[in-house]
Amino acid sequence: MSVQLVIAQVLLMTLGLMAVAAASPELITDHASKAVFALLATFAVARMRPKTLLKLGPWAWGFTLVLLLLVLFVGVGTQTSPGTRRWLDFGPIRFQPSELAKLGLVLQLASFFSRRGVQNKLLSASFMILITTAMIILEPDLGTSVLTFGLGIILMYAAGVRITNIGGLLLALALPGIGVASAYLEKHSYIRDRWFGHQSRGNGESMTVGLDQIGMAHRDLSSGGLWGLGPDGPRYSYFAAHTDMIVATVGFSSGLLGVAMLLFAYWLIVSTALQVSQLATRIRPMTPEIHGASILATGSMFMIVGQAFVNLAVAAGIFPVTGVPLPLVSYGFSSMLTMSIALGVIHAAMREVRRHLPAEEDAPDVLAVPAD
Repeated sequence: MSVQLVIAQVLLMTLGLMAVAAASPELITDHASKAVFALLATFAVARMRPKTLLKLGPWAWGFTLVLLLLVLFVGVGTQTSPGTRRWLDFGPIRFQPSELAKLGLVLQLASFFSRRGVQNKLLSASFMILITTAMIILEPDLGTSVLTFGLGIILMYAAGVRITNIGGLLLALALPGIGVASAYLEKHSYIRDRWFGHQSRGNGESMTVGLDQIGMAHRDLSSGGLWGLGPDGPRYSYFAAHTDMIVATVGFSSGLLGVAMLLFAYWLIVSTALQVSQLATRIRPMTPEIHGASILATGSMFMIVGQAFVNLAVAAGIFPVTGVPLPLVSYGFSSMLTMSIALGVIHAAMREVRRHLPAEEDAPDVLAVPAD
């Protein structure tokens, strides 16, 4: 296993525990127990061979499509998201299938490209991406659907699809996409309100949907100073301080140091995944399993860090409010479990690549544990 990833995960979860304790103390026990379960899931998946994960890809993707279809009929929303169906209730557990769908897409595309190559496979892969994205849009969940589509494009590039072919695909989707987007925003006016509210803030006009939330988050973030005020520091309560806006609570509790540690943890995840891809290029011949491991690592990394980027951009006021949790930090079982499994996939990919690396080229860094 990669010590870099272990450090990153423990660091992010610790910051999340501190922030949840500050924002919603009554949830700390529940959050801690789910964090422990998610950590165990990481270690369990990390012991698997990428070959096994690639074989499970079509089954995992199919299962997530069933869940996405199910949520359209029996799914539930929340008081803050009226008219949406994004969650499934399994007794005391509420799960968001769209989170799992992103991981299912990673496994499926990695399996597909490793088995069949990338030549003349653009239409098939595009269908997989579009059907997954479309089912999430229908919930509706625009933020997650955009992340899912972007994840699919990144996976294409990581698999070796030419950038010109990807560009052609995007151009082909652009024209019908404008019409679909227009009808979608007309039907779901709250998304349009959030966007124009975000724009009006930049023009000095009155704040609208979500902007008071961002303003209070900025106040918390700045009041933490260098070292933070701790979980018990005096603060105002505001919506999503323990979920979507949790980075502000991290800044309040642990200051600039805590936010820097959070960014460092995500950098460790990026560094480890890129190292997997770099080491995979040294292995000759490039077997389907090694190719698949490289795609798995890149896709899992982007799934985590891409979502973190969107969450942090929303908290900074750069993007409109989207309702995307901060991976491995925000309160919520669906995201934490899915992202923890994704980290386990990167662990497994790193282990497999190092196992096949020629002995004379295997020069593990100080933060990596050699393969078994």
